Amino acid sequence: MVSADTFKRGFKNGINTLIELSKLLIPVYIAVQVLSASGLLNIIAEIFKPLMSLLGLPGEASLVIILGYFLGTYAALGAIAAIELTAVQITTIAIMLSISHNLITESAVVKKLGVSAGASIAVRVFFSILMGFLYHRILG
Repeated sequence: MVSADTFKRGFKNGINTLIELSKLLIPVYIAVQVLSASGLLNIIAEIFKPLMSLLGLPGEASLVIILGYFLGTYAALGAIAAIELTAVQITTIAIMLSISHNLITESAVVKKLGVSAGASIAVRVFFSILMGFLYHRILG
């Protein structure tokens, strides 16, 4: 049975988690909105449009993927909220980032285990893009 004390601790932990996540999500969301308003997001989108089209994604999705690869999934969530994507496109990004996210931090961990960080990054990014491509070709 859940006591009042358990509920209070859970509520407090939930609020603390919300505050911690908001410290990343809100600034990323605002930054993407600023990039969009300034026209820089359109420039980035045009540069990455050919590669993103292979995955069934708009060029703007490149920013989401880059943020996810280097800063983690929460940064990607902040960016994904700022652009319009379909459910299939969001799923493609989710598959890709579940394979290859937070590369800098996780590569440091992998290196401590004695595995080549460069090889780890190469393999993760390759399979991330491959699975995004396959998902788009099969279900997109």
